[in-house]
Amino acid sequence: MMLDAGVYCVFHAPGQTPPGRSGLPGVRITRAPGVSPDVVEVSTFETDGWMGSMNGAALVRVHQGPSGVMVTTYQEIGSEQEGPRLQVMRLIDSRAEGGEATELPSGTPADKAAVGDVTAHVQRQGDVNCQLGDWVGTPGSQLWIEGFSVNATGPLKTDDVEYQAVLGRGWLSPWVEGGKFCGSRGMSLPILGLRVRLKGEKAEQWSLRVSASFTDGTRLGPVDGAEDALEAESLAPLEGFRLELIPVEGAAVEKASKKESSSRKASSSPVRKTDKRRTRRQ
Repeated sequence: MMLDAGVYCVFHAPGQTPPGRSGLPGVRITRAPGVSPDVVEVSTFETDGWMGSMNGAALVRVHQGPSGVMVTTYQEIGSEQEGPRLQVMRLIDSRAEGGEATELPSGTPADKAAVGDVTAHVQRQGDVNCQLGDWVGTPGSQLWIEGFSVNATGPLKTDDVEYQAVLGRGWLSPWVEGGKFCGSRGMSLPILGLRVRLKGEKAEQWSLRVSASFTDGTRLGPVDGAEDALEAESLAPLEGFRLELIPVEGAAVEKASKKESSSRKASSSPVRKTDKRRTRRQ
């Protein structure tokens, strides 16, 4: 992950299943390859950067940013236990020494003042609001997206949609409900892709098509957002994406067929009732 200049605490998100006897799953936090110790310092309870314990944490000081920090996760082969989930807390902003700590985990409620169906926090631009069907972020801009939220309107309700952010290879954030923010703001932590899907009966009537652009030039989609997450092979940061709401083929025909069948039943009922009344009079 890329961090701007400052001091950060990286720790395990609460509520996870503890490691087994082997100590796995676990995490190791180190400087990214090629990053000098004068640029990034990593301090952990273990000298090798291991964060296997659920109480483990790492203190990261970035003197010159943005600079890379390598997060490596370890799991037992064949294990069904989910991988470690981490949170990042900014303790000191180099631009405002002594500032209050800011915690921005996945699932933080989105800004209530945001207008539009999709809100994304873009590097050096802040929150950007767009409608479904428009590009969020700018393909080719080299400005990564740090997080996003989806506030569905029209035929959908906000709680009909949920989404995830790609944080690393094989590492996705937990599912976040519509209307809530997934990612971070102002921490120079790019997301590396996304997955968006509909829930319940709306998933049978509509499909969310997702297209994505990445800082290495990779373009993916449009594909059904309920399938695998969109991410570049190089794991380059996400710089733009588009969500398109498409009716599921056959859903409209089925709906019309049910309506026609209901109409036929309604028109035939009075005739049967009239015949019964005539029989009684006779």
